[in-house]
Amino acid sequence: MLSGTEIKSIRAGKVSLADAYARIEKGEAWLIGAHIAPWDRGNRWNHEPKRDRKLLLHRGQIDQLLGRTKSKRLTLVPLKLYITARGKAKLELGLGRGKQLHDRRRDIAAREARREVERELAEASRR
Repeated sequence: MLSGTEIKSIRAGKVSLADAYARIEKGEAWLIGAHIAPWDRGNRWNHEPKRDRKLLLHRGQIDQLLGRTKSKRLTLVPLKLYITARGKAKLELGLGRGKQLHDRRRDIAAREARREVERELAEASRR
């Protein structure tokens, strides 16, 4: 459920889903952590950028997502926010699994190795 200034900001492309996720609480789906910038021509009724927003889903869709997230320990992740031909904002959700500890360690080691190689190349080019 969006307010008037939120849909205007979405149409202007001022949305960030970088740290956002969805959650099902008390039989309702919520989008948490999405940033929709305040509308630049808004007045005192402008919206709060990081507020939790209720997702409008059918009961069957909510039950299906709830079953998948609970049984397989998956997280609802917003993939894409778009405007339809009829002017409605739609959010595409995906199911994702968090990284295991050993995967995180492997990524950190690879990142540090890449930084070290870049550092050595920069020093070699300076000489």
